Amino acid sequence: MKIEAFRVKHEDTEELTDLMTLKEESQELNEKEDNDQHEKCNFMTGEKSFSCSHTEKTSQNRAQKTADRSYFTCQQCGKSFTRKGSLEVHMRVHTGEKPFTCQHCGKSFIYKPYLKNHMRIHTGEKPYTCSHCGKSFKHKQHLDVHERIHTGEKPFTCQQCGKSYISRTKLKTHIRTHTGEKPYTCSQCGKSFTYKKGLHDHMQVHTGEKPYTCQQCGKSFAKKATLEDHMRVHTGEKPFTCQQCGKSFISKSSLKYHMISHSGEKPYTCSQCGKSFKNKQHLNFHMRIHTGEKPFTCQQCGKRFTRRGHLKKHMNIHTREKHGNNTRPYTTANVKTSPDGASCPHQWQ
Repeated sequence: MKIEAFRVKHEDTEELTDLMTLKEESQELNEKEDNDQHEKCNFMTGEKSFSCSHTEKTSQNRAQKTADRSYFTCQQCGKSFTRKGSLEVHMRVHTGEKPFTCQHCGKSFIYKPYLKNHMRIHTGEKPYTCSHCGKSFKHKQHLDVHERIHTGEKPFTCQQCGKSYISRTKLKTHIRTHTGEKPYTCSQCGKSFTYKKGLHDHMQVHTGEKPYTCQQCGKSFAKKATLEDHMRVHTGEKPFTCQQCGKSFISKSSLKYHMISHSGEKPYTCSQCGKSFKNKQHLNFHMRIHTGEKPFTCQQCGKRFTRRGHLKKHMNIHTREKHGNNTRPYTTANVKTSPDGASCPHQWQ
């Protein structure tokens, strides 16, 4: 008798993963059953196919049984099942019943196999091991996706740009770059993000948390990737090299910015006046013309400026007035900014 594979509502990622795993296993068992029933009787010569009378008789009997079979139909969604027990299990999708409960954390599940898979979180069991690198996984589906890293297989392709991915989840995430969907929203300021990691990194703006600290100079950073880039200042490593001129950089973003000098591209456009810029930083500076924002304030006369460099030039006026013209230009060491200016890039500091 074939195993039924049910499709349920997406309750959470874990249950969806388990369901897909169960479905795959059910399909494999069903295919195996069909092969076991036919492989001894069916054979091919190349041009003509022959089947023995036993197989033909079996097929006729199966067709008759199928015609006589009773079906159990769900009154809520219309889905039919060949067994009453299957319908009863299916009804949990509609009733919300979850009779299988984890004794460790109290989480409940619709199906017993879901609980079995969940238990691996507590036991640490990872029964599915990659034959290429030895890495182990809790679910077969996760192993299947991982092995595509080794094989290079990317079966999920974007219909808009042709880019391919190793998993459906990664394709779904990529699609947001075309649709503009930003499902992750900051509860404090309302800003939205395409990726969950983007929201996580953004939240550190509100908390001020900088958990990643350089062991050589003590400087702290909000992101691990930023610390890794910073460490190259100490090591002198410059792993990102321009293929056109051979110049190397400590970070991928620095190389990306440099490449614009070759292409002449200006991808950042002002939504108010249409003016374009080579990098986002310059667009942000430009936007202050429209918003009127002037985050840099002179502590001597109160005059405000849109850029730190403009304030620096202005401060030289006060320096010359006080000490005459035989003085060194004013530096920005004691420049004070408003809270809005706190996020200005370090190269202006």
